[in-house]
Amino acid sequence: MTSTTATAARNLLTDNPALYEARFPDPDRLAGRWTEDCLRRHGAGPRVLDMGCGTGRDAAHLHGAGRKVTGADLSEAMLAYARTHHTGPEYVRADLHRFELGRDVFDAVVCLDSSLLYCHTNDQLDGFLSSCRRVLAPGGLLVAEMRNGAYFLGRTDPLDAPTVHRFTWQGTAYRSTTTLTVDRTAQLLRRTRIWTADDGSEAVEQRSAWRLLFPQELRQLLAAHGFEVLELHDGPGPRTDPAWRAGRLPGRTTDADRLHLVARRVAPR
Repeated sequence: MTSTTATAARNLLTDNPALYEARFPDPDRLAGRWTEDCLRRHGAGPRVLDMGCGTGRDAAHLHGAGRKVTGADLSEAMLAYARTHHTGPEYVRADLHRFELGRDVFDAVVCLDSSLLYCHTNDQLDGFLSSCRRVLAPGGLLVAEMRNGAYFLGRTDPLDAPTVHRFTWQGTAYRSTTTLTVDRTAQLLRRTRIWTADDGSEAVEQRSAWRLLFPQELRQLLAAHGFEVLELHDGPGPRTDPAWRAGRLPGRTTDADRLHLVARRVAPR
């Protein structure tokens, strides 16, 4: 593990995809299976864009399920890793804030693991949703999974104390200490994470943030961009407790810490 700076790397895990997969293992491809279940239940066609595909695990799972998948990400390191380790999909570089990948060329856009919430401003959210509408064929689906802004209304337990996670990868023991704070003015959940390792390297501090979106706010944004919400609920999903399993249907509440969305592009009036 080496020290990083703002100019050397934007994110330690993003710039080290193998380390990312070690920190967030998904051997059963739960996220990919949940996504495929959503696509099948709503009759999505085969052409899928995985926006914010990361290491390509979910894109490759959807490819293995018989879909024609394009994985898109801003990180060249992630894309290079995906092309080598999770083959099948086509991988392209694109910015989720606004992307030009054709018109009416996909049957579904998938955006997992709170990737949508890296749209911090209203302009960025408008750019993402406008881009999704442009690339989706009429009737195409947007499937997303993310943190739930409503969960933080009146709750302080996620903010009261840092969380510590430890894991070992390639003989090195890593420790991450994560502190969350709510920036109410910007409507952001800010994260500070400090990495240490037992190999004698310097500690690494990295900062990131997610937009806090509330369920009714999300519905309004989607309607403004020509989407009909088919599902919006807090579980079960790939990162809920208990986690989704095959055969479990969507819930009806939006109170817990994750939101799960399925929306359909509707024809213009």
